[in-house]
Amino acid sequence: MDLEIYKRTKENVPQKDIDLIRGLLQHAGKVLKLKDNTEMSVTIMDNAQMQRMNKKYRGVNRATDVISFPINESNSSGKDFPLKLTPEMKAELPKNLGDIFISIDKVAEQAEFLQHSKARELGYLVVHGFLHLNGYDHIKPEDQKVMFPLQRKILDSYGLTK
Repeated sequence: MDLEIYKRTKENVPQKDIDLIRGLLQHAGKVLKLKDNTEMSVTIMDNAQMQRMNKKYRGVNRATDVISFPINESNSSGKDFPLKLTPEMKAELPKNLGDIFISIDKVAEQAEFLQHSKARELGYLVVHGFLHLNGYDHIKPEDQKVMFPLQRKILDSYGLTK
């Protein structure tokens, strides 16, 4: 997976956190059987930045832990830039899933509140956002029955158990 990780915090983000994000997303991509040339990004930010983003894009004036912005390529008509591609060429094109934004402040707050490690909380938020980028949701109970066990399977098989 082609993964870009951006650090937009005043505080230093430990390399172990970056390594965790990278390794976990590579693992999650394999679990979902994504192509190796799948692309996405993760941006780590603080609560103040997350609050501004949450207000701007969701109309909620408070910090949240994770926001995902999937890129839905199926809505593209191709009229703006029509390409005639062979099936082989189409298979080579990378698929961009979108972007995940995580509040590193919320990671610490929620890990303390839930009494588990920061690594477990960071991993949970990364996988949760990743699954949203891949079309999973949890609004309806029937959707929860699919997303939550898959989330747990990915975390457990990576070694981030509760």
